[in-house]
Amino acid sequence: MPLQLPPGKRLAFNIQPHFDAQSAWQGTFKLESPAYLARGEFDAEVGVPRVLALLEKYDIKGTFFTPTHTMATFPAQFEKVLAAGHEIGAHGCYHEHIPSMDPDTEARLMELTIAQHEKYVGKRPRGFGSPAWDFSSTTFELLLKWGFTYDSSLMGRDFQPYFPRKISLDLENGNTFGEPWGILEIPVSWYLDDFPHLEFISGVVHGPSSIDDLVKGWTTQFDYAYEHEEGGVFTLTVHPGTIGRAHHIVAFEKFLAHVREREGVWIATLGEIADTWVN
Repeated sequence: MPLQLPPGKRLAFNIQPHFDAQSAWQGTFKLESPAYLARGEFDAEVGVPRVLALLEKYDIKGTFFTPTHTMATFPAQFEKVLAAGHEIGAHGCYHEHIPSMDPDTEARLMELTIAQHEKYVGKRPRGFGSPAWDFSSTTFELLLKWGFTYDSSLMGRDFQPYFPRKISLDLENGNTFGEPWGILEIPVSWYLDDFPHLEFISGVVHGPSSIDDLVKGWTTQFDYAYEHEEGGVFTLTVHPGTIGRAHHIVAFEKFLAHVREREGVWIATLGEIADTWVN
């Protein structure tokens, strides 16, 4: 198996909070009214402390994908994430929409992101989680240039890491796959993400759904991975401003308790999981 998990472990488990704060509203959704900025403030001021407390309770170290805009805007809250020992993954500068940018702008913002990680985190990031989980035709080249170890943005698998391949597009004769890019992909899923199911943005995101129904789906997928994907990885994405709402975090804790009850689950950061990859 490509992942050689620690002895006695059958499934790796990772929580990746996306600490977007105000950046997603401004960068991706282009919403800058006081109402939306207040939702970003809730993320930092209320959601993050609740999520940190819950992860500490269950002895979980996660991978916080954090735009550098968040680091600069809410430094005290970000310092609490660092102090708790969580991994910090690159998540863009201001949650920019990568496919809509020209290559020069994408390259400039990646360079700025790296520099700001060095400033606020003290080192370069090993992992990348694309804002809005989307790439351009040049994103992989930038990841290679800056020495990223892994990416967690794509959905070519569900519970097994893999190496994405170069794709040549041809509508009439079929696409063809080339050589792997050389960046380990630890896959994600919109089904294992709280935001699209629980948030409401007029005309864009049409939640909220029931948190109980969502956690039921998470539990079903986790149990399947545990039983059928030995040596794989289960990644769960949460947003502190979403999962940190009172009724959401109560249900989230029940899910974490269920995970903790299963023997052989290795709870780790994405960097730790990537380190167990063996070709």
